[in-house]
Amino acid sequence: MTAPKKLFVKTYGCQMNVYDSERMAEVLGEQGYQPTDTAEDADMILLNTCHIREKAAEKVYSELGRLKGLKAENPDLKIGVTGCVAQAEGEEIMRRQPAVDLVVGPQSYHRLPQMEARVREGGKALDTDFPEEDKFDTLKRRPKAARAPSAFLTVQEGCDKFCAFCVVPYTRGAETSRPVARILEEARDLVERGVREVTLLGQNVNAYHGLGADGREQSLAALIWALNDIDGLERIRFTTSHPNDMTDDLIEAHGACEKLMPYLHLPVQSGSDKILKRMNRSHTSESYLRVIERIRAARPDILMSGDFIVGFPEETEEDFQATLDLIEEVKYGYAYSFKYSTRPGTPAAERTQVDAAEADERLQRIQALITRQQQDIQKAMVGRSARVLVEKPGREAGQMVGKSEYLHAVHIENSDAAVGDIVPVRIIGAKRNSLAAIRQE
Repeated sequence: MTAPKKLFVKTYGCQMNVYDSERMAEVLGEQGYQPTDTAEDADMILLNTCHIREKAAEKVYSELGRLKGLKAENPDLKIGVTGCVAQAEGEEIMRRQPAVDLVVGPQSYHRLPQMEARVREGGKALDTDFPEEDKFDTLKRRPKAARAPSAFLTVQEGCDKFCAFCVVPYTRGAETSRPVARILEEARDLVERGVREVTLLGQNVNAYHGLGADGREQSLAALIWALNDIDGLERIRFTTSHPNDMTDDLIEAHGACEKLMPYLHLPVQSGSDKILKRMNRSHTSESYLRVIERIRAARPDILMSGDFIVGFPEETEEDFQATLDLIEEVKYGYAYSFKYSTRPGTPAAERTQVDAAEADERLQRIQALITRQQQDIQKAMVGRSARVLVEKPGREAGQMVGKSEYLHAVHIENSDAAVGDIVPVRIIGAKRNSLAAIRQE
């Protein structure tokens, strides 16, 4: 018998790339590939790339240089680059690194079987189109293999906002939404495989406008209510959102839908209205705070998460202080902060840049504030009850690890819970990035 081919996928960046990597592995699984955890053991290697940060492409080329050595040892090894760097760089990747056999953008990976056949015959394969056919219509139903209790589910792709710092509209294309029926079908399949929680993904997920059974566009809130009716699906989350698309029905769902978890990632990027305008964010700090106010009125215990860019072109100390003031007012349970990095082809790349040392200093200050808020919120959890979705055994005997409603990592001591159980616990301790708990009956 012929030994199965082995596939190694290295994923960079966002949760959507994690989802895409899973789907690519499933597509190639139909061609006889089985996953492997080591590049050295693989017959095909895919780098599923992200282009959101500075030097993202150079990191990919550096990794390709390392993989070139593996191909020298095994000439039959095939190497592919997928994702947003593939979309942005295209055939330049093959020119700079001839060891690469295929390059495919994020909208075309459903064509991987044909591309794989081409490279197996000794050719090269390049596809960075935005094809007319919907890749999700082309992909087969997901195999029935057992899954972890939490899964990502892409419902929307692309973005029409054109923020001045962002490449997503150029690498992922315009906003598109999957039909409600297709999402419900995939969600039911996931539940049959052991999934109890789904996180709905989109570059701008709350702009979702997929077609419903009646042929009319449905909102994200309507989709959430439809998912709420699936037996066995116990938790729903979504990310990433834009403040301008937090509609009334979506805010209402946070207060009324029991399965929608009390956690919301809502990036603001800056607290300065001048910088927000230069970013083309189309909202103000005041309008953002009013959205937060309405969300908390609907769900008082909701935990907020956000994104911040410091050192954006022309940002002054006064602008930066406005960001710190906004953070102090909101009080985030989590937040992600980044120093601005230029993205070629975006409007902000051509503007006057902030001194690198000054931007570094601001990043340290904002991260110190965010860390303090996160730790204060975690300490406030001590003594409270929570419900934890158990995901895996812990490092200590009898310990199980999972996520609370608020997305806190929780270590349950001396627990007999099984993976996939949702168990009531009492929080007994707060560490830097996790909580300790004991099970309650």
